[in-house]
Amino acid sequence: MANQIDKSKLAQMALDRCRSQGAEYADVRIERIENESISVSSGTVEPIEHTVSEGIGIRVIKNGAWGFAATDNLSESSIKEKAKLAVEIAEASAMINKSKIELSPLKPAIGEYISPYEIDPFTISLEEKIAFLMDIDQAMQQSGPELNSRDSFADFRRRDKYFKSSDGADITQRLTQAGAGLSLGMMKSHREQYSRSYPSSSGQYETKGYELLEELKLKEAIPRLVEEIGLLQSAEDCPQKETTLLLSGDQVSLQMHESIGHPLELDRVFGSERDFSGVSFATPENLDKLQYASKIVTVVCDPTVPHGLASYGYDDDGVPTYRVDLIKNGILVNYLSSRETAARIGKLSTAAMRANSWSNIPIVRISNIILIPGDKSFEQILSEIDDGIYMETVKSWSIDDNRKYFQFGCEIGWLIEGGKLTKPVKDPTYTGCTTDFWNKCTAIADKDSYRIWGTPNCGKGQPGQNARTAQGASPARFDNIQVGG
Repeated sequence: MANQIDKSKLAQMALDRCRSQGAEYADVRIERIENESISVSSGTVEPIEHTVSEGIGIRVIKNGAWGFAATDNLSESSIKEKAKLAVEIAEASAMINKSKIELSPLKPAIGEYISPYEIDPFTISLEEKIAFLMDIDQAMQQSGPELNSRDSFADFRRRDKYFKSSDGADITQRLTQAGAGLSLGMMKSHREQYSRSYPSSSGQYETKGYELLEELKLKEAIPRLVEEIGLLQSAEDCPQKETTLLLSGDQVSLQMHESIGHPLELDRVFGSERDFSGVSFATPENLDKLQYASKIVTVVCDPTVPHGLASYGYDDDGVPTYRVDLIKNGILVNYLSSRETAARIGKLSTAAMRANSWSNIPIVRISNIILIPGDKSFEQILSEIDDGIYMETVKSWSIDDNRKYFQFGCEIGWLIEGGKLTKPVKDPTYTGCTTDFWNKCTAIADKDSYRIWGTPNCGKGQPGQNARTAQGASPARFDNIQVGG
């Protein structure tokens, strides 16, 4: 990629071109994104994916409307052409806009952010990475020779970002991410399929280096997963009743993602996703009033946390990241927002504006949202339940367009009797209404059970964009929840 001086020169040239065309504001992102994905399925190495994408995205405001254009051609003539096109698109948009865009105030940032890691994953040979996965595959085969499927994967990404704006921002970032996981399954018939995944159904992703693969201790989990698949084959169906529900941390993470993260994306609240993935019940008149959850629930947005999959130094508006409450003692107090959407409610941006790549216009995305841990151990919470059910590892989910009513299914459940996990149950499911469900949260496990779970494939936008998000969660208890059915 062009060196830092070249990037600054190219970005400034684009900004100058936008100004000469009458833009009131402009920003430029020059990015290089490298991805590598390796997977092994039942002893076979699947086709390896290795991609490098590099380009420039130019965003402007003219006549109170946005315009955006992008190209992978970093020649001066191409950049000038795209800068002119971005302004022309803004002019066209202004003709149909009902109101002019306003941005929340921001002191222009000049800085650098490099995500921490121990081992650069792109210095590790492909042979070593394949050997790592083949070793896991062999361990699965030895532990469960009757298995019909064995899958493991490793995934790495490096993203170099340079941002420059007409307001004076000048920001360089390098984000290095890794992910890995495994799943194994047994199919007895088309109607009888049993699977277990680890660390979650989509593995685990963090802003780290190659060291994550050893930290996950994938091989150590295999005997337990194989044993549970055996138990599921003779397990009874999940009972259908109202009961106390205890969720694993990874399941709480998905619950947060779907029923807190997405409803609190402020562009969605204002209808930007209406024709694609819906709106939100958590509209601005509810701010500082809505009892979103019980008083023990506090959820913060914090991209500054090390190693979260959505940890970064600055968003794609050039806003420096910081920690902010979204739900405080159960009350809705803020949103995931951009400079544009935050201005509409008289607040500052919460630095949640991100694009999938240089070729996409930024939109509001879930960042690191964190459920603050409680003060009880998982074992203590479990011991307090006389009759209930424990569910672990997401299998299916569905939530309505208003993010209010949902149903989730898990890979395995366990009956809780007398404060202990007893019999396994298959196909466990639970249903609820978002605010009712979170107001029934009566216990959150402490920091010893806490993990920040990475979600690598969050879809949103038109055209669609995939974002990497994260949810910090511990196991949690919910009372009087409908399960089964």
